[in-house]
Amino acid sequence: MIPQLVTVRHRRPDGRWRRLYVPVLPVVLVLSPLLLLVVLGVLVACLAFRISLLGALRGTGHLLWALPGARFEIEDGRTAVLVSVR
Repeated sequence: MIPQLVTVRHRRPDGRWRRLYVPVLPVVLVLSPLLLLVVLGVLVACLAFRISLLGALRGTGHLLWALPGARFEIEDGRTAVLVSVR
């Protein structure tokens, strides 16, 4: 299943958290014209570096399949960012 919602939490320097919810499907629909350029770029890169296009697509599919439930936490000093994929 592809991710449905990405939650980004950012701790401000004053210690309070700011939460941002990003729905994946509307963002993908809005950015879909750029997606065509990205696909063409990946195709050219696969041909230039002699990488199997099917292998690259399979790897990308595995990565997207594994994303739901992932959490990424980055903390540096008083700044912290938490990204949760549902």
